[in-house]
Amino acid sequence: MTWSDWKWQLQNRITTLEDLEKKLTLTEEERVSFAPALEEFSFAVTPYYLERVEKDNPNCPIRKQILPRAGELKKNPNEVEDPLAEEKYMPVKGVTHRYPDRAIWYISHVCAVYCRFCTRKRKVSDPEETPNRKEWEKALEYFRTHTELREIILSGGDPLTLADSSLDYLLGELKSIPHLNQVRIHTRHPVTMPMRLTESLNEVFAKYFPLYMVTHFNHPNEITDETKMYVMRMIKTGHVSIFNQSVLLSGINDDAKILSELNYKLISIGIKPYYLHQCDEVFGSSDFVVPIERGIEIYRKLRGYHSGITIPSYVKDLTGGGGKVLLSPDYFQKKTKDGYLFQNYLGDEYEVGH
Repeated sequence: MTWSDWKWQLQNRITTLEDLEKKLTLTEEERVSFAPALEEFSFAVTPYYLERVEKDNPNCPIRKQILPRAGELKKNPNEVEDPLAEEKYMPVKGVTHRYPDRAIWYISHVCAVYCRFCTRKRKVSDPEETPNRKEWEKALEYFRTHTELREIILSGGDPLTLADSSLDYLLGELKSIPHLNQVRIHTRHPVTMPMRLTESLNEVFAKYFPLYMVTHFNHPNEITDETKMYVMRMIKTGHVSIFNQSVLLSGINDDAKILSELNYKLISIGIKPYYLHQCDEVFGSSDFVVPIERGIEIYRKLRGYHSGITIPSYVKDLTGGGGKVLLSPDYFQKKTKDGYLFQNYLGDEYEVGH
């Protein structure tokens, strides 16, 4: 059946305003914003993911992630093209080596769906940004000669848009490097096109245990029966450990009840909540940004009230390439004569010894 074929999903993505209006009732803002937004960043959505959208609800949390709106056309002074300074730390095309022991390898410019808050708007969907086969070899040589590296993170675009044979080759080469401890794959396909998690892909992944995958669910409505089937099959037969990173997004998931439901649903299908990201300061993202003090307030309503394995780390990736820092409620109050004074999740104070 074509619907269950990931290649069919990619080939039949909705990419034009005309085709989109056949599927959804657009607001005037969405209609007017579409063309100018397209000049800055591509639009595409798989038939599968579009089916998740509430057709007549402009505030649908999935719809707001994929449809251009007026806020995307604003460029505030604090917003930049490359907020994480990935190009600054790029010794070889496609490789960002900012942290001492790990590097990100950008190996695809294609996404199944282009999220409007994307950190890599500057390069995603641009084929010239993707390393070619010769540049793959340069990257692999860099990894071999930099023995301080312990982890390589495959990213994009979406690395799972590559063929199984390409992924097999890349994983084989990486796993042959003695000083690399682990390989991680960052992908949103389990959210936007879960049928990409095929049995043949599972067979490839099973060859390279242990393998770690980080996906990107932002809202509980993104977790469907199809998601559950494909994800759980991959965990069981591909022997992949799967984690999730969400972005805290205004009007989408900036609510403790929504995040709690999301995280419990993720745990129920075998995915560990890993990061809750403060939205990056990329051009056109201001309408998505939740103030940090509000984010900490929301996070306080999760930690202590819900199971520890459902709680991700709330982080901000510092604009300018400073790396991730934890954003957390301050439970430590002060040092006392006999020890330390803490406040627990309920606001009650407890003094503990040295």
